[in-house]
Amino acid sequence: MNRVAVINVVGLTKSQLGEDTPRLNAFVEKCALSAFPPAFPAVTCTAQSSYVTGRSEAEHGIVGNGWYDREAAEHKFWKQSNHIVKGEKVWDVLRRELPGFTCAKLFWWYNMYSTADWSITPRPMYPADGRKVFDVYTHPMGMREEIKADLGEFPFPTFWGPMAGIPCSEWIANSARWVEDRHQPTLSLVYLPHLDYGLQKYGPGAPEMKKELQDIDRVAGELIEYYEQRGIEVILLSEYGISKVSKPIHLNRIFREKGWIIIKDELGLEQLDCGASKAFAIADHQVAHVYLNDMSLLEEVKKTLLEVEGVEEVRMGKELWGEGTPGAERGGDLVAVSEENAWFTYYYWTDDAVAPDYARCIDIHRKPGYDPVELFFDPAIKNPKVKAAKFLLKKKLGFRGLLDVIPLDATLVKGSHGRDKVREDEMPILASTKHGEITKAEDVFQVILEAVRG
Repeated sequence: MNRVAVINVVGLTKSQLGEDTPRLNAFVEKCALSAFPPAFPAVTCTAQSSYVTGRSEAEHGIVGNGWYDREAAEHKFWKQSNHIVKGEKVWDVLRRELPGFTCAKLFWWYNMYSTADWSITPRPMYPADGRKVFDVYTHPMGMREEIKADLGEFPFPTFWGPMAGIPCSEWIANSARWVEDRHQPTLSLVYLPHLDYGLQKYGPGAPEMKKELQDIDRVAGELIEYYEQRGIEVILLSEYGISKVSKPIHLNRIFREKGWIIIKDELGLEQLDCGASKAFAIADHQVAHVYLNDMSLLEEVKKTLLEVEGVEEVRMGKELWGEGTPGAERGGDLVAVSEENAWFTYYYWTDDAVAPDYARCIDIHRKPGYDPVELFFDPAIKNPKVKAAKFLLKKKLGFRGLLDVIPLDATLVKGSHGRDKVREDEMPILASTKHGEITKAEDVFQVILEAVRG
């Protein structure tokens, strides 16, 4: 039984390795390096679920970072229970085979209530007085206060939003060392999200990416060296590559023009009523799940999608997921895939004055789709960081308020992902001392098994 650390550097591809990544280059050069087609959709929750189960999206049921729950008539994004992921997990297989095996799952998604021995995941607290208290959730529960006493509070604002940056990945890397020093897991799964932010915000090849690459090279490189010094085999992994984009696609606005979307007036602002709509889109980067409450419109909706500028193809849900699978239960009746330089917004309003209140906020759960514009401060706001600081102070004092600092300009976004048909230099990568052929995301599961088995 070998000890193994899987370091997931999100957004890392062959095209990102270069003069600004000397530590990562040095590791890759002494390894076997594979680029492989990403999971579909090529997004975090789907990719990670394929890696830890060795199953397809149809089988494990994670058809995106979020989807529409037909029974509850609600969209659900960024949920955290590991029970959502169907199939036996890699740590359960190894624990059954190898007496004494243990696993630490550090910031990989679906990290609550898994059977990993140690886990840490971002999880705010929401007291009844309206506050949002930044925090993490850990298993065992007592580890939360112990690790914060040693490392300080998790820098939550740098994990997502306009202030997203290297501090959160530094804290995660430090937490991996902290867990290793105390518990020596057989398998450590470590998620470093930093590179993802700059690539979406600035786009691949932008001048600003030089520092972003240097920062993640330092953090990931130092963590690799730490593990290697302890005789731990390192697997360097990523989930997807990011393409330059310049064309946002507003499917729900098009559906609204067709009369398929139902809008509710709530306190003078517009809310999308998915349960009452005939057809609507749940956007997730370069993929959009389209759900129909009126199946008689299927061919018309498909035809409309194919006529939208920037849509490359439309896949039938039944063909993607099959009948009676977890994927079929959750995935769209139609799945639209954008062209390389385009991506899908969730926007459904036609007048910014009546956009929902959450549109200008960092609100990853309430929005009916992923919103990368949350990475930007509204340029029309003077001193947005001061406004954010005042908001956080109000929250600490128990007052209600909106941190409405996010713009409504989707053209700001310069990078996106989600397509499975991408160039080799934009495919995810895996580097390890040795591994078999990787032809799909599910093969990563076997690589991890074989590395630990020795």
